[in-house]
Amino acid sequence: MQEFLPAIQKLNPSQPLTRNDLLVDEFLMGKEEELHMYYAPHNEYVNKTAIIVIVGITPGWNQMKMAFAQLLRSLDCLHITDQILEEVKKAASFSGSMRSNLIQMLDECGVHEVVHVNSSSALFEKYRKLVHTTSIIKYPVFYQGKNYNGHRPSIQQSALLSKYAFHVFPKELNQIKQSALIIPLGKTVEDVFKKLLKEDKLSKHYYLFGFPHPSGANGHRKKQFHQRKELLTSTIREWAQHLNLSQVKGQ
Repeated sequence: MQEFLPAIQKLNPSQPLTRNDLLVDEFLMGKEEELHMYYAPHNEYVNKTAIIVIVGITPGWNQMKMAFAQLLRSLDCLHITDQILEEVKKAASFSGSMRSNLIQMLDECGVHEVVHVNSSSALFEKYRKLVHTTSIIKYPVFYQGKNYNGHRPSIQQSALLSKYAFHVFPKELNQIKQSALIIPLGKTVEDVFKKLLKEDKLSKHYYLFGFPHPSGANGHRKKQFHQRKELLTSTIREWAQHLNLSQVKGQ
């Protein structure tokens, strides 16, 4: 993380960040044929006391840009602190329409009810300490210059992506201290979880399998959700009973 500080300090905080600023060799972490992975700061912070963990595939360009913009607003000229990284994560996690779609589905499943808040939107605001957001591939990945979507190539076909999904990511998730509700977003992420569970690489949690990816590009999102809603709601209630969430709000 600190190794990128000199390049970060060269960025102009008064100008909108562009691909020419961030998709550069100074932030390149790895490449494999037409795949390129770049550093971004918002998955560095791990909320180890979270009781809900929301997991995407990989940060996209918009998240990357927002994370750097927030970092530049908060940056101590000498150090990147945990507090700064926490603010960066808050700003960039599942932003835009994806967050709105996610909140709507969480509310329809009753997540807000079991943690005793008015809406799941509070999990991204006042009660952010209850949630950890992350990705199975923690840094932004681009395929032919576009956001990587989990399919071309598949994660298991790529040594670079497999390293992060099957080795780096489990170490992050196993830092979560208590039995959390894990929400994999979409089938690609779910398949990674099932492989990790089969290999006994994850701690004991409750897994909300079947939760659709909230991207607006997922045209089958609403149909998938309503087909699985009953099962999703049942899993959430089972988890809430196990963890005894009657006093969670405000802790």
